Amino acid sequence: MPSAVKDFENAMESLAPLAFAAPWDNVGLLVGRREAPISRVMLTIDLTAAVLDEAVSQRIDLICTYHPVMFKAIKQITGSRADGEVLLRAIKAGVSVYSPHTALDAAEGGLTDWLADAVGQGYRRPLVVSESLPPTQELKVVTFAPADVIDRLRDVMASAGAGRIGHYDHCSFVASGTGTFRGDASTHPAVGAKERFERVEEQRLEMVCPASSLHVLISTLKQFHPYEAPAIDVYPLRAIPLAKVGGGRKVVLDQPATVGDLADRLKKHLGIDAVKSTDPAKTVRQVALVPGSGGDFVETALAQECDLFITGELTYHVALSAWTRGCAVILTGHANSERGFLPILAGRLAERLDGVDVIMSRADRTFFEIL
Repeated sequence: MPSAVKDFENAMESLAPLAFAAPWDNVGLLVGRREAPISRVMLTIDLTAAVLDEAVSQRIDLICTYHPVMFKAIKQITGSRADGEVLLRAIKAGVSVYSPHTALDAAEGGLTDWLADAVGQGYRRPLVVSESLPPTQELKVVTFAPADVIDRLRDVMASAGAGRIGHYDHCSFVASGTGTFRGDASTHPAVGAKERFERVEEQRLEMVCPASSLHVLISTLKQFHPYEAPAIDVYPLRAIPLAKVGGGRKVVLDQPATVGDLADRLKKHLGIDAVKSTDPAKTVRQVALVPGSGGDFVETALAQECDLFITGELTYHVALSAWTRGCAVILTGHANSERGFLPILAGRLAERLDGVDVIMSRADRTFFEIL
């Protein structure tokens, strides 16, 4: 069976889950139908008119553009704007468009880790650690019942969407204890008698569930619970930090190095001739790295006592602020900090997509020149 756009989505999700993307970003499938067949995929940093011309001439079915061709919500797609014209032409040509952007930055082994490989060996972790709260684990529902009905209640709750963790279902926790109650004259207790204080050996049943299933789950649980007024607790769950996933990277070098030495390592790693740098003779050990435009991470890097900040670009005043507070800066150029990872991504995608050619755009290039 030929591969489809949805197979490409699955391959990218295994490499850079979209849940890792920054909340402001626009990632995933931007143009196309998930059922559309694909046999040729092209990777690019930016989707320009020249890249689209190349894709059409090469009979490309899907373009994976690292930067989204549209960052913000748009109300019109017209030829009066360059991005609108590119989108119109892509749609007319039947070319799907996908963007991973900050999801690929944050992922373990993704673009930012590749950039961090340039500086050398050392302890590495994200500057900003991502957190994950799978939709099936947004809430925890707890109830209490006699041991002989717990298995039935677990099945009932599972049928309503509870107890799903990863590829497992019917996940629960059960603990034994003693419940107490006293019903008034109007009650009809399933255990014991009305108007009498009762102690009952019970089990506590806990199961996670998505927020969207809560209404059905509670209604179903009340229907099958043996108690007239069952105790049901609902706890919102917090996201769990992902130790190796997040924005930027901090590397504590095993061996301190000068800013100039690290600049040379970066140029070799990125395949570029020049970088912009402060303090080339300064010896540093705690290095922060952010691909692209890293201004939003400077304060975090300073708070973590980094003495060098490496990124593609910074505004003048942000760079000045870092430098005057004791943090050296190396700027590689925005796309220079990103483009070298695309061949690696191409290889990983080719391994996951049977019968699909994954190629690099030749028209994609930096539009700046050093004169």
